[in-house]
Amino acid sequence: MLKRKLSSADLFLIAVNLIPVWGVWFNGWNAREVFMVYCLETIVIGLYTLLKLAIAGLVIKKDVWQETNGNNSSMPAWFFMIFFTVHYGFFVAIQLSIFLSISGAERETGIANAWDFLVHFNRYLSPNSLWLLGGLVASYGFITLKDFVLNGAFRTASLGIIMFEPYGRIFVQQFTVIVGSLFLGMGAGKVFISLFACIKIFIDVVVNYRSIIEIMAQRQKKSVSSKQ
Repeated sequence: MLKRKLSSADLFLIAVNLIPVWGVWFNGWNAREVFMVYCLETIVIGLYTLLKLAIAGLVIKKDVWQETNGNNSSMPAWFFMIFFTVHYGFFVAIQLSIFLSISGAERETGIANAWDFLVHFNRYLSPNSLWLLGGLVASYGFITLKDFVLNGAFRTASLGIIMFEPYGRIFVQQFTVIVGSLFLGMGAGKVFISLFACIKIFIDVVVNYRSIIEIMAQRQKKSVSSKQ
């Protein structure tokens, strides 16, 4: 369930995640802003997931959606995309609302609500934070291009596995956002960003979500087969 070898894309992502730690400790970056960028990163991952579903859908017209008593129901790629957008978007909205409320970001920066922040995020982030966000967008773009498109993985990918990959990360981050908001509210931003960056690197880079999802899918199939 852990990656035995890190790719060049993983190393690049590690470097991008360590930059804000340096910025907060030694260059006067605002810890709350950095964490706001991390919240936006969850949305970036969701958008790249939609892109991967669309690319895979060009080859895989339909994939298994549900397996019941040995009968498979298949759905087209656009169905997976719509379901993911609604379901994942719900979790993102909750996460962002909790952070903006508990951390005091709404009060101190004038953000009206989560939707206002999503639409006008450039108003509430400094140039350094925008550069950090751009670095994260570029890093995930590099990973998608290298590990999904150029190596041909999209041709044999499972739409279900692609769709569920981000969820392990967001479940962990839901808890982290709540704890982090409390730390930021108490003024311990530097310490928290350091700990958060280490945890985030482990979750995003070291944990092999694809392997975990594949194992769960195999166990489910075995369980269905044994009941027949």
